[in-house]
Amino acid sequence: KVSSSEYKRTVFKATVVGSDPGKDIAVLKIDAPDELLYPIQVGKSAGLKVGQLSLAIGNPFGLDHTLTSGVISGLGREVRSPIGRPITNVIQTDAAINPGNSGGVLLDSSGRLIGMNTAIYSPSGASAGIGFAIPVDTVKYIVDTLIRDGKVVRPILGISFLESKQARALGIGRGVLVLDVPPDSPAAKSGLKGTRRTETGLVEIGDIIVQVGGTIIETEATLFQALEDYKPGDTVDVKVVRIDAVNDTLKQRELTLKIQLQSSETLEPSYYLSR
Repeated sequence: KVSSSEYKRTVFKATVVGSDPGKDIAVLKIDAPDELLYPIQVGKSAGLKVGQLSLAIGNPFGLDHTLTSGVISGLGREVRSPIGRPITNVIQTDAAINPGNSGGVLLDSSGRLIGMNTAIYSPSGASAGIGFAIPVDTVKYIVDTLIRDGKVVRPILGISFLESKQARALGIGRGVLVLDVPPDSPAAKSGLKGTRRTETGLVEIGDIIVQVGGTIIETEATLFQALEDYKPGDTVDVKVVRIDAVNDTLKQRELTLKIQLQSSETLEPSYYLSR
């Protein structure tokens, strides 16, 4: 416990230990005397319930050390990271979260850390009662990895794809449409086919990924989730729907390809994120 008389506001220079843009998390290191540091009590995000009290601390609009309160209003939400990668299982709260709250703590009624504030949903840019926080169980895993390795390496197929909303507009009801497969990549060598424009100017639809391993793929979010179960270098079964033009009619067939997963370090982000 820390009393107000013991607390001292001090500013330290920090160095970046590592960052994970895919989860919007970074770890900073400061050199400070132990007696000036008061570690926060870390709770658990597993088992949280809608209706629980939540407290958000941050610097909204530059007003530092601001505390707002509300309740957990939703669980299992999905938001996008700064690089476009879906962040799943996010906590929703109606505690006021505004620009400047990102990176601040979300606490339970006992003052334990249950999440890290990351985004809001608002047409105006100010709080509309819908804020989001990355659950602390996810934060702990990413932070431990960054402290240990300085980076987070994820398995990827090494492709670019069409966002599901745009794919639905094209009449693709489920799965992930492949846009581009880099030449000589493991995905290309396995036979995965990207979308291309023919010599006559027509667009030839690429493969549609509908299953990875035992996981049915509905959107890019489930594709990312399915890949989290593997590591770079693993070979996975990827089921695709391929549309062929036969005698002026379109026919579709299912194929199962064996694709070796690459490391997220090996490719530019545009090759494995939606665009």
